[in-house]
Amino acid sequence: MASISANSEADRLAQLKAFDATKAGVKGLVDAGVREIPPIFYTPPDIMDNNKSSDDKKFTFPVIDLEGTATDPAKRKEIVEKVRDASSTWGFFQVLNHGVPLNVLEEMKAGVKRFYEQDLDEKTKFFSRDYSTRKVAYNSNYDLYTAPVTNWRDTRSTQARRTPCG
Repeated sequence: MASISANSEADRLAQLKAFDATKAGVKGLVDAGVREIPPIFYTPPDIMDNNKSSDDKKFTFPVIDLEGTATDPAKRKEIVEKVRDASSTWGFFQVLNHGVPLNVLEEMKAGVKRFYEQDLDEKTKFFSRDYSTRKVAYNSNYDLYTAPVTNWRDTRSTQARRTPCG
């Protein structure tokens, strides 16, 4: 990796802190009418070079079909292994035949949109980088200060609370 001067590193940190202090995230930049993507979102050339592949491969996301898992224990075991593999290899996967009704999926998307479209004052009540004690947290880039690249994203996450059984 190419070395970054202390000055440019300090500039980047100052820009990250200023961005984070707004508690408005990427959506706040868009709402403010930003016309140019801020430099903190640029991928440095040395990182881009490391991500280039010598092969022109087309990747396909793992697709996991849950059909039959409720009635067939062998199929269920096979699917569990596919989920484990996709999670550890890719970090995500597409699920088919999950049984969640389309109207529920649409309402989930609408709920996310309602969250991001609400007034900044309301949204910032959830702003936090503390995922361990907050039931709901909102911010932009959970790894804002540690990742070499800032992603153009905002995140709202929920922390599942474990309750004692029995």
